Amino acid sequence: MTKIVLISGSVRRDSLNASVLATVRRLLAERPDGDTYEIESLSVGLLPHFDWDVEQADGSPEVRAAKRLVGEADAVFISTPAYNGEMPGVLKNALDWLSRPNGESALSGRTVALTSASPGARGAVDAQTALARVLTRCGARVVDHEPVAVGRAGQLLTPEGDFTDPGTVAALGGLIDATLAAVREPAGASA
Repeated sequence: MTKIVLISGSVRRDSLNASVLATVRRLLAERPDGDTYEIESLSVGLLPHFDWDVEQADGSPEVRAAKRLVGEADAVFISTPAYNGEMPGVLKNALDWLSRPNGESALSGRTVALTSASPGARGAVDAQTALARVLTRCGARVVDHEPVAVGRAGQLLTPEGDFTDPGTVAALGGLIDATLAAVREPAGASA
């Protein structure tokens, strides 16, 4: 069984990025490959602001649970909005917690797929570059795939809260395929 964690960089109710992840969840459930997936979500809004003193006191229960969840995952999917062209502070805060203490990053060796969505035409693609850079510094294996950014996402969203338009489904399906292939690839292997 492949363990997958979904992380939205948005804490907004009715988040477009949470809807992207709902679509990823649905597409994984519909896969004909016969594999089974254990899929859980991590809410970055539940984590306190990073504080070295709290870290030294073994963090909070929410931080310990987040580290355990991500540390046990085979793959992580992150979908983020762009705030001023970058990932939101709440997502960066979560990555700071997950990467600490030094040498014990829950992200180390984790296969991480990136996507983004926004009401704008660019689909928050600008946030993915910095996000990939931070994840790499945290020891994650960022999936090598062309950026998947859902532009004008509010117009494409179904009443059920996910995406069914062929372009978005195909792009997310390709990202899922690349992520699952990366999970199977030994760490340190490269093309």
